[in-house]
Amino acid sequence: MTDMSLSKQTNKNTAAASYNTAFGILSALAIVMVVAGHLGYNILTVGDLFPYYSFHVPLFMFISGYFYKQEEQERPFSYIKRKARRLLLPYFIWNLIYGLLAWVLRAEGGFALGESISFKTLFLDPFLHGYQYLYNFAAWFVPVLFLIEMMNLLMRIVLQKIHLQYEWLILAGTLAVGMMVVWLAVSGRVWGLYKMPGRILFLFPCFQMGQFYRQKLEKYDRLGNLPYFAIVIGVQVVLNLCCNGLAYSCVWCTGFANGPVIPYVTAVSGIAFWLRVSKILAPVCGSDCAVVYLGQNTYPVMMHHIMVFMLIKMVLAGIAAGTGYLADFDFTRFYTDIDYCYLVKGAEAFKVVYLAAGIMLPLLLQRGLARLKFLICKPVWQDRK
Repeated sequence: MTDMSLSKQTNKNTAAASYNTAFGILSALAIVMVVAGHLGYNILTVGDLFPYYSFHVPLFMFISGYFYKQEEQERPFSYIKRKARRLLLPYFIWNLIYGLLAWVLRAEGGFALGESISFKTLFLDPFLHGYQYLYNFAAWFVPVLFLIEMMNLLMRIVLQKIHLQYEWLILAGTLAVGMMVVWLAVSGRVWGLYKMPGRILFLFPCFQMGQFYRQKLEKYDRLGNLPYFAIVIGVQVVLNLCCNGLAYSCVWCTGFANGPVIPYVTAVSGIAFWLRVSKILAPVCGSDCAVVYLGQNTYPVMMHHIMVFMLIKMVLAGIAAGTGYLADFDFTRFYTDIDYCYLVKGAEAFKVVYLAAGIMLPLLLQRGLARLKFLICKPVWQDRK
């Protein structure tokens, strides 16, 4: 759900098009990691060397930060309006839909998931935590991204006014604040409502990393693949051997088992690994491949894949209730635990069904809605002509 996932970018320059292809692939890989992570499916962890929860949310921030343009500071209100329309408007529409759905499933289906619809759950909880209705909890990232993009804009306007808009200074300053958040979280001081500013300040440096890479490092990113991967994988092996687990929770600001520095080191190493993989794949895939299409449409996948998981479980629950075939299906967890993931015959391989459906069905929904919008708006365009 990065800037690239909100609009397809066209480029006349061949090199620019190739590079956007690389970031389209990177966005696609990131959303696959998110969906797989919610299944506990380690298909892209490289043998658990790169745990998803050590870098995949910072990866989305990195991509969004990369595509920030400093010209936006000259037209801030246009930027804010565009971001609100692309990020918040669809979020709040779907938040209402999922609120109504959760209400129906509680009232008629016997489910104990999600909160009641109220002003708070519709408009405040998305910024406080994003878990208000559960069926769309993965989209907690959207309001956070919006707030970070607004903070970035305001910060850069101020720094520009006082002639201090230096990328080294911005990255160092935001990293210092982010590390302080981790230190406070480890000390037990980031709790309750403090988690909202905590997750924003923790992720803010990752957004700046994207801009820093584009402005300062990209031109030097020419190291050969063999030494590049040797360094990145070597660092990751050392981290895995020396640390007490690399995964942490960005949304809840918990799980920081290695102090304030290591979370950012793992974010950098994970981003570096998959960025180079994406660059290698870009010439092979081309700009029109299905992977790039996924990278350009991560928003609907982020918004809907948890509901797709629930639909699959509903089908399995129907089979279990109607045939008795899936005797080990846990109906209690089905009705009360959004994270319940039933595997037919306990087979780990069945997770690929959830993964494929969690990606493809939201994409089909997105295409269907786009087609419907086109059919509705087409007569208006024709009348204008």
